Amino acid sequence: MKQVLIACLLALFGMNANAQFSKASLQASGLTCALCTKAINNSLEQLEFIKSVKPEIKTSSFLIEFKEGANVDIDALRKGVEDAGFSVAKLQLTGNFDQLAVAQDEHATINGKTFHFLSVKKQTLSGEQVLTIVDKNFIPAKEFKKYSKSSSMSCVQTGKAGDCCQKEGLSADSRIYHVTI
Repeated sequence: MKQVLIACLLALFGMNANAQFSKASLQASGLTCALCTKAINNSLEQLEFIKSVKPEIKTSSFLIEFKEGANVDIDALRKGVEDAGFSVAKLQLTGNFDQLAVAQDEHATINGKTFHFLSVKKQTLSGEQVLTIVDKNFIPAKEFKKYSKSSSMSCVQTGKAGDCCQKEGLSADSRIYHVTI
C-alpha cells in the first residue's frame, strides 16, 4: 500500500512541473524595414515580464530575455506582435526542466499553465530545453495543419480545454498551449 501511494505521488508531481522560462526566440512575419522591427520591439518591451528584447533584423526575429521568476504570458507575446501590425511566424521558449515526463498527445502542467505535447516521443525533460509553440497564430497555417493532424483531441483546434481535457480535471475553456520539442 505504501509503495502504491509513493508511486501515485511521484506520478502527480511528474505531471506538474515547475520550470522557469528564461528566454524566447520569436520570429515575426510581414516585416519589411527597420521601422517594422522597431514597432515590434517597442511593443514587446512594454510587457512587464520581459527583461530585454534584441532584434535580429536579417531574420525578422527577436531574442527575448524574461525577468527572473516572472510569469511569462505566451498569449501577450503574440498580442504584442499583432498590436504592432504583424504576426508571429515562430515562437520558441527556453526553460530549465527537472525530470518532466512528456509523451505524444499528453498534457503537462508547467508553472500553472497546461501544455499539450505533439509530435514528440516519450521522454523526460531535464536541464535546458526548447519548446516550440505550435498553436494557431503562432506558426504558419500549413505547419499548424501538420501538427493538428498528430492529435484527435479537440483542444488542438481551439487552444481551449475540450471534453478530451476535462477528463484530466481541466475546466472547460482553460487555455491549452500546444508544443513540440
